[in-house]
Amino acid sequence: MDLKNFKISTIIVIIALLIIGLYAVTEVTYFSAKNNAEPDNVTAPVVYIPSIGVNEKINNVSISQGVFIDEQSYKPTQGDVVLFGHRTLQGSAFLRLNELKKGDVVSLKWPDLGEINYTIKSSKVVPASYLLDLNESHVADRNHQQLYLITCHPIGSASQRLIYIADYNCSSLYDANSEQPSNFWTPWLITLGFFIFGLIVTFLFRDKGKSKINQRIILIAVILITIALVIFILFPGSSQYWADNLQWLNSLMGVSFMEIIYGC
Repeated sequence: MDLKNFKISTIIVIIALLIIGLYAVTEVTYFSAKNNAEPDNVTAPVVYIPSIGVNEKINNVSISQGVFIDEQSYKPTQGDVVLFGHRTLQGSAFLRLNELKKGDVVSLKWPDLGEINYTIKSSKVVPASYLLDLNESHVADRNHQQLYLITCHPIGSASQRLIYIADYNCSSLYDANSEQPSNFWTPWLITLGFFIFGLIVTFLFRDKGKSKINQRIILIAVILITIALVIFILFPGSSQYWADNLQWLNSLMGVSFMEIIYGC
């Protein structure tokens, strides 16, 4: 290779691609690990909010695995329900939660319980230290039961919580064996998107003259990062590991990523 035509700007481009690649790794490992943990033949509770495009399985393990039902929450029809979701990274299930409007319908499709519908009543922003006090009287009074949807606020900060409150509306039977939400292709689409983006950057970063050294180096970086993403799809680890270890990068850029990860 003719390194005499090598540009410092090439290093900057490669660093930028590596940074984007790290965020892509976080999302790829999240969706791949989630797909492995949720086989297609396993039925799970689902939260469905058509007005903001949410159709997600609910888990009782961790918010790092998607929409999480709080350990103090009741099941639908048995008391108040509390759901948490990330607003940034790791699926960003509640990214558009702030777009909900009064009167919007939220459906919980729950095996053995049916489809339980709630209607958005109000919202509020509270400090991160706010403690939600569930009304025990609702346990015996289905018509006054409520659903709480909680995420961080604003985006990129964990200083506050955005809470939407919905009232119980009605419940009905549904086919528990119906098609479940699937993210099988999502990690592959993320990888393809990165590869296409990388090719565009490579094309735009054209060298003057006959030397193609800078383009070739950038293309090699794009290919290597893409291969790494494919490996993480096939052998996913913990997305929380990558999210935790990206906090130094966000701090460097003036963003407290620890707040994003643990508060959203």
